[in-house]
Amino acid sequence: MTEEDRIKERVAVELTSARRRSLGLTVDVLESPELVAQHSPLMSPLVWDLAHIGNYEEQWLVRAAADDDPLRPDLDHLYDAFEHPRADRVTLPLLPPAEARTYLDEVRSRVLGSLERVRLTPDSPLLTGGFAYGMVIQHEHQHDETMLATHQLRQGAPVLEVPGQAAPFLAPEAPEVLVPGGPFEMGTTDDPWAYDNERPAHQVDLPPYWIDAHPVTNAEYLAFIDAGGYEQPRWWHEKGRSRLARTGKRAPAFWQRTGGQWVRRRFGRIEPLPPDEPVQHVCWYEADAYARWAGKRLPTEAEWEKAARHDPATGASRRFPWGDGEPGDHHANLGQRRLGPAPAGSYPAGASAHGCRQMIGDVWEWTSTDFTGYPGFRVFPYKEYSQVFFGAEYKVLRGGSWATHPTVARGTFRNWDYPIRRQIFCGFRCARDAG
Repeated sequence: MTEEDRIKERVAVELTSARRRSLGLTVDVLESPELVAQHSPLMSPLVWDLAHIGNYEEQWLVRAAADDDPLRPDLDHLYDAFEHPRADRVTLPLLPPAEARTYLDEVRSRVLGSLERVRLTPDSPLLTGGFAYGMVIQHEHQHDETMLATHQLRQGAPVLEVPGQAAPFLAPEAPEVLVPGGPFEMGTTDDPWAYDNERPAHQVDLPPYWIDAHPVTNAEYLAFIDAGGYEQPRWWHEKGRSRLARTGKRAPAFWQRTGGQWVRRRFGRIEPLPPDEPVQHVCWYEADAYARWAGKRLPTEAEWEKAARHDPATGASRRFPWGDGEPGDHHANLGQRRLGPAPAGSYPAGASAHGCRQMIGDVWEWTSTDFTGYPGFRVFPYKEYSQVFFGAEYKVLRGGSWATHPTVARGTFRNWDYPIRRQIFCGFRCARDAG
């Protein structure tokens, strides 16, 4: 089997896996009224996400990669994420769920039918290493994670099963680790499915610093609340203080205190707050305030990546914290396996060379860094994926969450969002200067 054949075989498997997941979050579990409803102005109707996945696949794999005739060019404007804000999408003439499902099937049939004849030639950057296919696969899984956030915001009876799989656990030796100063290689040049904002690889020289061995837990965050952390302006960024005054929020999203006990709502279920899980659904301002209260700070994006990828024994940067091998069940909590974070300190086999746990999976981790391009950044294949978001309005998140699929969760992957966002599966770990 040639390398091209191996890539195509993987593409076919991953396309099928992603579609199974998408349907399992939409038409397989919800009736039409819930699919067309807008469960929050922060999110699209689920049926919009579903048809958008198909339209994106048509544009890139039917038209661009295979150079085939369009199926539904009339849908391009309707499912353009930049033309229609999420809050407005419920008012659009969207495809009903049954038609959206049929459209997805038609697109996928075309894609799989053309896959054998498409040449993944090195003279086509879009097709080299199967990049266009990897981009579409990752795009679908990213929307699956977005749809999970919609499910979390949705009111009503639970429809998603909660797996009972236990996570491998071994308590870390220390609560924080020292990362020595010196240069390391940040980003990637040769990962075939990496996005433009992960490129190019470049040297970054950092002074020594301490970073938490695992993400901040619910119990640790609760100590901040009990100490009056939300009531003390000195811990809060100016814009964070304004947000508190405007919203009255005094705990992470989906937390509530009932009968003297903290509980949370998770996908329609009310359950006691597990103290040992990484805290999630906190915005950047909450993470920043906690870090200040704890006498620490949020890590920079470069500090996060060095702690996750750098191997001090070889000087190389790994693809994942544990090495270059693809994520296994014993490495990280990914791909909707648990429907929530695993206890802090889980997955010792997934630890980085510096001793940090759960840097891939469980919760997206806020950093202190604004989202922008690396030195030498070049747009590819379209500016709307990364470049239009560059600037101080967005903060970088790293590492993926329990909802992130392994095809997305490499150590160089960069996520970004507004610092007020809490509906995403986000948490954090802290850092501090050494010496």
